[in-house]
Amino acid sequence: MRAPREIPLPGGTANRGRVVRVGDTVRRPLRAASPASRALLDHLARVGFDGAPRWVGVDEHGRETVTFISGEAPIAPYPAWALDDEALVSVADLLRRFHDAVAGFQACDWSWHRAVPAPFRTDMVSHNDPNLDNVVFRDGRAAALIDFDLAGAGSRVWDLANAARLWCPLRDDADVTDQRQGRTLRRLTVFLDAYAATAEDRDQLVDAVLAGHRWAYDHVRAQVRQGHHGFTEHWVERRARERARRTWRWLNRHRSDIARAAS
Repeated sequence: MRAPREIPLPGGTANRGRVVRVGDTVRRPLRAASPASRALLDHLARVGFDGAPRWVGVDEHGRETVTFISGEAPIAPYPAWALDDEALVSVADLLRRFHDAVAGFQACDWSWHRAVPAPFRTDMVSHNDPNLDNVVFRDGRAAALIDFDLAGAGSRVWDLANAARLWCPLRDDADVTDQRQGRTLRRLTVFLDAYAATAEDRDQLVDAVLAGHRWAYDHVRAQVRQGHHGFTEHWVERRARERARRTWRWLNRHRSDIARAAS
């Protein structure tokens, strides 16, 4: 009997080349936090949230197996449709539905991959990596979140801040070469309004954005020090190091502008 065909899935950095599609499932490396991911995905299935994969099990090669979600995840160079305001609004809606769905799940009951900074850590689980290639779209609208490797105890504002950094995006215009250039702060307002962010979350957003930038790039630097090929390529060959420094300077220089756009 012929073995099922394995189709490598593009995108990602941590597991680049190690995530494959087999029929209607996705196989990916098993992790220390896989039991927590399984509990989270099982909870989302129980409450009827359709915007995440379903846990299937562990295959004969020791890989965690989840259902494949049809659609398109934006991968650089990003298609124009993924960068318009309609797509951004749909991401905010998806994130809101996810947060509402996890409201009854106790993150503190499980061991996760990496801790979120204490000021933004609660008993609520957050995705923690809402990058463009971790959102699956159908018909131009965000339909599902994938890749829960960095999920863990966090908060609504933590996910909002990290999604805003990546999707608006909150960075120097020199590093925004598409249709979002010159509109990043306006897009922040659109995003938070679409999510219906609370006044408290808006007040905390600037600090969460800065902390999220540090948290993300501390992780990248740690992986580079350990010799991880994907992160090293991203950090050195794709010049992420220089971009991260420019972004840090831009975020600090525009703290008041970000706060106004978030208010």
